[in-house]
Amino acid sequence: MDARENWSRSGIAGAPAAIGRRLHGFEVYLFLIAFLGVFYLSNGPLLLGHYDLGWHVAAGDLIRERGEVPFQDPWAFTLGDKRWFNLSWLWDVIASVLYQHTGFAGIVAMVVASGMIIAGYLTFCGLSLSASAPAVCIAVFAACLLYPCYEASPNMYLAASPNIATMLFAVIFYAECLRRRWFLLPVMMVLWVNLHGGFMLAFPIIGVFCSVALLRRDWANFRNYAFASVGCFIAIFVNPLGWHVYDGVTATLGHFVQADIGEWRSYWQNMVMPGSIPGIVYALTFVVLELRDRSAARVPLEARVLAWLFLGLGLYQFRYTAFFFIFASVPMALHIDRLLPARLARFDVQRAMLAAGVVGVLLLPLTFLQVRPALALPDMLSEEDANYLKAHAAHAHLLNHWNIGGLLIFRTQGSVPVFVDGRAATAYPDDLLHDYLKLVRWEIDAATWDKVISKYGIDAVLWVRGHEQLRQFLVGERGWKEQYTGAYVSLYTRQQAASSSAR
Repeated sequence: MDARENWSRSGIAGAPAAIGRRLHGFEVYLFLIAFLGVFYLSNGPLLLGHYDLGWHVAAGDLIRERGEVPFQDPWAFTLGDKRWFNLSWLWDVIASVLYQHTGFAGIVAMVVASGMIIAGYLTFCGLSLSASAPAVCIAVFAACLLYPCYEASPNMYLAASPNIATMLFAVIFYAECLRRRWFLLPVMMVLWVNLHGGFMLAFPIIGVFCSVALLRRDWANFRNYAFASVGCFIAIFVNPLGWHVYDGVTATLGHFVQADIGEWRSYWQNMVMPGSIPGIVYALTFVVLELRDRSAARVPLEARVLAWLFLGLGLYQFRYTAFFFIFASVPMALHIDRLLPARLARFDVQRAMLAAGVVGVLLLPLTFLQVRPALALPDMLSEEDANYLKAHAAHAHLLNHWNIGGLLIFRTQGSVPVFVDGRAATAYPDDLLHDYLKLVRWEIDAATWDKVISKYGIDAVLWVRGHEQLRQFLVGERGWKEQYTGAYVSLYTRQQAASSSAR
């Protein structure tokens, strides 16, 4: 066997043969899945903190009511003839069904189950490459604690949002590529493309495996991954939007509105101290181990490339940091395995994991019962606030804060038309987004506010309570009235609008 052939069969190319031998060790799966499930459940109220959850559930209700995916938004008065590209329609329908029958508890259970599946897949990847059970536990547990990024709430990546579909399918595609089961990818792409616009990440994942096969002159796998890419491309068009799905994706990626959305900003702009310290330590540890052991044959080249790729992307845009933690778990497990004493891989360690896993399973229902009463949407816009708006602002041209838009849609089901919400460029014209983004500054630009109020005929403003500069401008300088104050929002109205509602 020459050196080239030996290289092509080393590392990941030998994984399928190892898979059958590593299916035992269920105690590792039990320990990781159970305790990570407990951790995710304990953060249940936080999982519902995503500002867009409201409109996603409302969209699911709308699709089920109409029996089709609407291409025109029914909730906003500022759309004009803009087409609505709902890239997450299937996730919205699932969330709607769960909410109808189980409330928010069902949605949280779906998110937690997705996180547990991710943990299971990453555990499988580590064990199938012959990493020891303790090493896999350390690497996967750390990665699965870190990638949700709870300290950066609401910019989280294991939350009640269609983003979770992309997290889940990215891991599944990664694992199936490691297993050389490329023929499953187009079938799974049909689901992914209807759940979330992040389906485009499938192509970098497959592309890395395809490129490494080409580098190794492994023509069989190169051909297989190339076929998988073509199959996934064709599968994309199995969705209600057809080829317009790309319009929806391009309306998101690279759009100017990203500069004002936290998850699209750099890692440095999203760092929270001391909450970000564990993630920084994990990343630095990965870099040190990779540079220290650059020629480790056991570490699949594909896994290393993906980890480094998303480390760089994560520093550029925070939303990719979660993928770094996920993809780095396999190289980290293999690096850690080299550092651990051999005695830690003995049976008694796995037996201890089994006992701990059983305890974790028993804790799952107890944790769920404890957090269930607290499972609700954020209090930023309460039911009481919504009822007041339905009674007094149903016919107003309401200028609402971006973060309130999704909750307003959910609470009022369109009876109070919104100005803007988190759907951004997939639903709203660029001119409107430009106009709105000029307003979201702490200091008030009077000319800009006057222009927007006049251009869109605004007679009510629903904004974050405590924005004293806005109160001074509207009430003190323009003669408006602060008509209603909730726990987190304030409603300002023109004097004539206030008088009319009073009558």
